[in-house]
Amino acid sequence: VQLQASGGGLVQAGGSLRLSCAASGRTFSSYTMGWFRQAPGKEREFVAAIRWSDGNTYVAVSVKGRFTISRDNAKNTVYLHLSGLKPEDTAVYYCAAGRSYNVAQAPGRTAQYDYWGQGTQVTVSS
Repeated sequence: VQLQASGGGLVQAGGSLRLSCAASGRTFSSYTMGWFRQAPGKEREFVAAIRWSDGNTYVAVSVKGRFTISRDNAKNTVYLHLSGLKPEDTAVYYCAAGRSYNVAQAPGRTAQYDYWGQGTQVTVSS
């Protein structure tokens, strides 16, 4: 299984980015795809997740209204759309995949996810 995250970069405060996570190596129809982020010296933090089967989403309160998550079944790719970026959004963003019945119990818990991508850096300048 491979999760390939991309799309990070340097952006000014108030700007937007779209992160992509391309999934391969198995069928993900029974999985939920999640995005987490980790800033230097901080714990990995849940951002958002989407259930592959029906598109049901979970979004962290801290980013609700600014970030949205979507999927493209044909491309086996999940997107995280970041807008209204703030310097405190600076972090390495990771995508992950977990069995949907596990993730549903605690979407924000890293232990619910089985597979992780390598991360993509997002830096927001003030």
